[in-house]
Amino acid sequence: MSRRRVERAALAALALAALALPVRAAESENDYPTDARVDYVFACMAANGQTRESLQKCACSLDQLAAILPYDKYVQASTILSMRQGIGQRSNEFRQTKIFDDKVADLRRAQAEAEIRCYRG
Repeated sequence: MSRRRVERAALAALALAALALPVRAAESENDYPTDARVDYVFACMAANGQTRESLQKCACSLDQLAAILPYDKYVQASTILSMRQGIGQRSNEFRQTKIFDDKVADLRRAQAEAEIRCYRG
């Protein structure tokens, strides 16, 4: 196995291990499923570098996000953002509806708060 593959496998294992404790702690508060947590951290690490420091900051960011925004609201806002990526009338409806803007704004505020707590602290 190449060194790069070994490093990726190790980072994946670290990500899963790092998420195990926060999942248990957050279950009673915001029940973000493990697969959603892993997806979030992997995407965060892809955007911020695949280092141990990035892993810690991304896991922190998700924990803060989960403490602020219930999982169902996170799913709603994420779905709206995905639908806005498309083309056509249906995508326009997701772009032009005030209630959808409010749901996305809640997610953006929670992400900003998480970034302040985890990346600037």
